[in-house]
Amino acid sequence: MSASRKPDFGILLLLADQEFVRELRASLAAQGFDEQGRSDGFVLRSVGANPMTISALAERLEISKQGAGQIVDDMESRGYVERHPDPTDGRARLIHLSERGQAALAAARKFHQTYERHLRKEHGDAAIDAVRAVLTSMAGEPQTTDPHFRALMF
Repeated sequence: MSASRKPDFGILLLLADQEFVRELRASLAAQGFDEQGRSDGFVLRSVGANPMTISALAERLEISKQGAGQIVDDMESRGYVERHPDPTDGRARLIHLSERGQAALAAARKFHQTYERHLRKEHGDAAIDAVRAVLTSMAGEPQTTDPHFRALMF
């Protein structure tokens, strides 16, 4: 196949991401987490790593405080997060994962691990290690070394 006939790399990345997310959502739905929103995974990992205020979440999501507030309100109504007083600032409230949120995050992490094990079995460790190296390079050092994002990676 000539270079001009190879599928576009960016489109392949997009399609791979879409398929991964589709399989993740199906797995979570089968476990009773069937009402996942678009931002839920990022919020669950962020808040699970470190409870935070709406302002901090808005900054991390790069959206307005109002937008972050709407996401938190929605996730709170679905039982994934709770708000508690900040012990260091009586005026602030921190977003924490609820028991349901912790269970959803654990289920998602388990899916991620199982998915990678499947890929390693199908394609071999060397191939998956190479893909990981390429993705890490594409994400760039500022992203992969930023403490906010590092907390999401593990």
